Amino acid sequence: MADPMKIRAAMTEDVIEVKVLMSHPMETGQRKGADGAVVPAHFIQQVTATCNGKTVMSAQWGASVSKNPFLSFKFKGAAKGDKVIVTWVDTKADTRTDEGVIA
Repeated sequence: MADPMKIRAAMTEDVIEVKVLMSHPMETGQRKGADGAVVPAHFIQQVTATCNGKTVMSAQWGASVSKNPFLSFKFKGAAKGDKVIVTWVDTKADTRTDEGVIA
C-alpha cells in the first residue's frame, strides 16, 4: 500500500473543494478467491481531513466502499497555500497520511 493519495484542493471565492483518490483494495470479506476460500475483510474504516490544525471532515466507512475510493468534500475557513492533510486507517490498523496544498 505504498501508493500515495492524490489530493487536489482548489479555492473558489471562500469555499475550498478537496478531491482525494486513495489506493486501497477494499475487500468486503464476502468474496471468494480462486481457491474457493473467503478473502478476509480489509477496508478503510476511518478517514479524517485537517486544515490549519482543525478537523474539516471526518468519516467512518464500511465494507461497501469500492476499491481505490474517490472522496470529495467542501469546507470554508482556509486560504490559498494552506495545507489539507488527509489520513485513513483500515481494518488491519494500516494508516496512510498525505497532504495537498490549496490552489
